[in-house]
Amino acid sequence: MRRKLYGRIMERVEGPEAVVVTGMRRVGKTTLLKQVYDSIPSGNKIFLDLENPVNQKYFEEENYEAIRYQFEVLGISRSERAYIFLDEIQFVKNAPSVVKYLLDHYQFKFFLTGSSSFYLKNLFSESLAGRKIIYELSPLDFEEFLELKGAGLVRGGGKVTEAIYELFSPWYREYVEFGGFPGVVTKTAVEEKKEGLDDIFTAYFNKEVLGIGGFRNNQTVRDLILLLAARVGSRVEVAKLAAELGVTRVSVNDYLAFLEGTYFISLIGRYSTDRDVEARGAKKVYLCDSGLVNHLTRADWGKVFENAVYNQLRTRGEVKYYQRKSGAEIDFVVDGSAFEVKMNGDDRDRRKLEERAGELKLGERSLVSFEFTKAMAKYGFEL
Repeated sequence: MRRKLYGRIMERVEGPEAVVVTGMRRVGKTTLLKQVYDSIPSGNKIFLDLENPVNQKYFEEENYEAIRYQFEVLGISRSERAYIFLDEIQFVKNAPSVVKYLLDHYQFKFFLTGSSSFYLKNLFSESLAGRKIIYELSPLDFEEFLELKGAGLVRGGGKVTEAIYELFSPWYREYVEFGGFPGVVTKTAVEEKKEGLDDIFTAYFNKEVLGIGGFRNNQTVRDLILLLAARVGSRVEVAKLAAELGVTRVSVNDYLAFLEGTYFISLIGRYSTDRDVEARGAKKVYLCDSGLVNHLTRADWGKVFENAVYNQLRTRGEVKYYQRKSGAEIDFVVDGSAFEVKMNGDDRDRRKLEERAGELKLGERSLVSFEFTKAMAKYGFEL
């Protein structure tokens, strides 16, 4: 199958900028890049996996003209436009400088992948300013999940009857429980799925936390991850986390920035019409995949579901939450629309949502229910 991002990248094939695809490990960046590679009709192209030490050697030359010559040895001609695909660029520190040089002097078209935003942003901020476009690839959304499973396809926005809900609810339960990492979705046995999630977390911890983080106490970072997984959908109270972990608040903030910068967590801010109030509000935490939440901790199923809904909504724009001083809240506010997540949404939940969203003058108001309830039948259930 082809990811939704494939089409957006193909629209940029003839543009001048470098195309960078980043995101969590194991979300399918390499597969996506190879699909783009195979779709370009030109024979003047190469694909290099920079995790391979042999391919890293091409970038050890101090003279960038020598690197260009290495590409020519690999089959790249200067007589027509060249397409260079570099997978896992975080393994080559001078890659951005090389890309900039070859962009400026030879107009090579580059397609790059990297797993760590934390690393890429620091490396690319100046060297490729104005010369790149970055796309984030996330785990599969539910439509992509259904396509990969060969289970049929429901396009978002359509009204769903109870019969259709019953047809797709087993698939959605599996999607929430085990998440959207392609390597997990394609497994059939439950134990294999769990092993796949274990492998994803181990790879992330070893290659991102241990390999890039450079923290003094990696066990503390691990413990923080487990605490956050158990608290998805809750506000992050840095002082309490610091006391529980036995470290300073500065350290906790550093860890949080790293986990967010490497796509493992998302921290969403408070929505307010007053920017000062919005900036001061504590942030809520969600993980990149509901399957990881469910695997790493015994979180309440409603919170696992809420995490899955958040991951779907984040593709629409910046997600925030709303909370009054009294405690009344709206789970998600996205691009002027309100979303309330419930296991069994009823008329009372809808009335509360309408009231709160009306006070904020928000447009679309959606009650998102895991179960098909009377309220869903009355107002229309949407996927």
